[in-house]
Amino acid sequence: MLEIKDVYKTFNPGTINEKMALKGVTLKLEDGDFCTVIGGNGAGKSTMLNSIAGTWPVDNGMILIDGQDVSGLPEHKRAPFLGRVFQDPRMGTVADMGIDENLAIAARRGKRRGLAWGVTKAEREKYKELLRQFDLGLEDRMTAKVGLLSGGQRQAITLLMATIKQPRVLLLDEHTAALDPKTAAKVLELSDKIISDNKLTALMVTHNMNDAITHGNRLIMMNDGKIILNISGEEKKKLTVQTLLQKFKEVSGSNLSNDRMLLEN
Repeated sequence: MLEIKDVYKTFNPGTINEKMALKGVTLKLEDGDFCTVIGGNGAGKSTMLNSIAGTWPVDNGMILIDGQDVSGLPEHKRAPFLGRVFQDPRMGTVADMGIDENLAIAARRGKRRGLAWGVTKAEREKYKELLRQFDLGLEDRMTAKVGLLSGGQRQAITLLMATIKQPRVLLLDEHTAALDPKTAAKVLELSDKIISDNKLTALMVTHNMNDAITHGNRLIMMNDGKIILNISGEEKKKLTVQTLLQKFKEVSGSNLSNDRMLLEN
């Protein structure tokens, strides 16, 4: 469903601030794979997701989604293939519009626009059913302005908006990092449910090694712009934070020194 072939990306080339962010990244996800991505600051995790989304072009290599080469497509032309949830809960929603209106915008993505009622009665009933599974009481607040919701509630809405059209690939870019631990656990639970129920192919970037180990059927670790570990199946099921740290040391030749990753576990 997603294939990244030998992708390179350098920022500010030829200047004193030159930074090679991706160094020949290659990854293949089968249909239905849920892959977590772990690594320290500057490892290339978010750069890889931005490259998939088309936020910026890659220097070399190819990106294929469901067999289609999207490497040369701008971000807006890749949008129909992708769903994305960002770290900041405010980025995926329109604050001044109601919950139902935000969901209607997401449901109409890629469709022709015309003059009609903004949200139909049938759509509201559908949205209520979808929101009920979150167990956050949002189904009773359909017209509430999204900007008045808590961070966790807003991120739940963003998650639903990103998946309501069942994208070919779902990108979760540290989507629980700005939430308190209890709310983050709830959003991760919802993510698991939506991905499983809809059989989505997903990539989830996280700094939390426990979350990377617990969720998904595959795990990759990035370091210095490269994928240095790619673990799946029974090997992933047996992983612990300590064994993951040991594997990092064996592959990289050094101990993991990222404070954020170590403190969150």
